[in-house]
Amino acid sequence: MAKIAVYFVPGLAASSLIYEYIKLPEEDYEMYFLEWFLPKTNETIEEYALRMTKKIKHENPVLVGVSFGGILVQEMSNLIKTKKTIIISSIKSNKELPLRLKVAKTTKAYKIVPTHLFSNIEILVKYAFGENVVSRRLKLYEKYLQMRDKKYLDWAIENVILWQRTKPDQNVIHIHGTEDGVFPIKNIKDCIAIKGGTHIMIMNKYRWFNKNLPILIQKNNSKNEES
Repeated sequence: MAKIAVYFVPGLAASSLIYEYIKLPEEDYEMYFLEWFLPKTNETIEEYALRMTKKIKHENPVLVGVSFGGILVQEMSNLIKTKKTIIISSIKSNKELPLRLKVAKTTKAYKIVPTHLFSNIEILVKYAFGENVVSRRLKLYEKYLQMRDKKYLDWAIENVILWQRTKPDQNVIHIHGTEDGVFPIKNIKDCIAIKGGTHIMIMNKYRWFNKNLPILIQKNNSKNEES
C-alpha cells in the first residue's frame, strides 16, 4: 500500500524546524516540510497559496499547518484535493480572531506594526509565539524563526488580520490549546482542545501529536477535549 504524504507548513516567520519532534510511522507515512518564501508585491493569500501548492508532488496529500500556516493550508485545500486538512493553534475563520486583532483591522493599526524591530529576536518571538514565552527560552526559540524579512512579515501580519473567510470548512480538523495566548480558545469553535496547550504546543506537546496525528488522519473528525 502506498504511503500517505503529509505536508507541514510552519507558523508565521517560523521554519519547518518547529516540527523537529514530530514523528509519524515510517511504514505508513512520508513527511514533507514546506518553507515560507517571499510574497510578490500586492500578492493575495490565494495567489500565494497557489504558488505553495506547486511544491506539493503527491495527489490527495494531508496538509498540516500551525498558526498562520493553518490559515494557508486551508487556502491550499481550496485549490487541490486533500485527504485531510489539519490546523493547529490557528483559526478557521475571521470570526475566531481575538478582539485585539479585530480592532486592528477596523483601525488599520496593523499598518503601523514596527516589523523593522523584529530583528530584535525577543520582540519577534513574543509576537510569533505569544507573550508568555519565558525569557530564558528566547535563544532556544530563535532558531525556529528564520523568515525575518520585513516584506514577508508585513504581508503575513496583514493577511492574518484581513483574512476574508467567514464560514469555517467543516472538513478541517482543528487542534487547539486551552492556554493559547495568540488565539484564545474562548473564540474558537469546534476544536480538539488540548488541556494546558499553548501557541507553541507543537513543540512541547509533541508526544500527543505523535500518538494522535495518525489516528486523526485515518479517522473522521473528532471534537473532544484531550489531556
